[in-house]
Amino acid sequence: MNTIVLDAPDGPIEAIVARPTGDGPWPGVVVLHDALGPNADVRGTVEMLADYGYLAVAPNLFSRGHVRCIRAIVRALMFTGSGAPVRDILRARDHLVADPQCTGRTAVIGFCLGGGFALLTAPRGFDASAPFYPGLYGDYRELLEGSCPVVASYAALDPSLIGAADRLDAVLTAQGVAHDIKTYPGVTHGFANVFPGDRLLRVAGIGHDEDATRDAWRRIFDFFDTHLTSTPGDSPE
Repeated sequence: MNTIVLDAPDGPIEAIVARPTGDGPWPGVVVLHDALGPNADVRGTVEMLADYGYLAVAPNLFSRGHVRCIRAIVRALMFTGSGAPVRDILRARDHLVADPQCTGRTAVIGFCLGGGFALLTAPRGFDASAPFYPGLYGDYRELLEGSCPVVASYAALDPSLIGAADRLDAVLTAQGVAHDIKTYPGVTHGFANVFPGDRLLRVAGIGHDEDATRDAWRRIFDFFDTHLTSTPGDSPE
């Protein structure tokens, strides 16, 4: 695992990359961080994906300055559905596709605001999207038109996304998009992440939940086996 600089349309951005051991080619996965940025938790996710046999890249969406980038992120997720963050994500995907050891098939995984972008970019050339508690606003029918298959994970005790899972399920069902959406009982927003001070959060009954996280990743890898790892035209078992 190492850090590279990507020449993105709006200026260079940093990205964490990791590749599996052994011989490829491998599918690629873009990992999108939450509001804390590309911290140790994100690096752990990138490393885990490489261990599972995926080329992985995590672009730093705050590369051009936290305040400036947050403004662009909020505009994209709440109003425009476009902008520099989207272009950065697609540049990260293009980096994977250009790798001779990539199969050309790619997925996007994101957490919180990164989950919102994992949904927002699902119609933009990815083969699968795996958002965790995605904060995406606006008309889902319009934003997700032409979406790739989606495997999404929500928290039942998340006050910021009440009804979001049902809303997403209804739109993807109406549009005929393959999907697996699950809301985990008894957990809160961020259950699949490990934050600074997580031990104190757990004492308060919130924070990381190992059982829900384990099940969410099981669903994601099963979903990827069908929609990402399989060769186009293969029939899922």
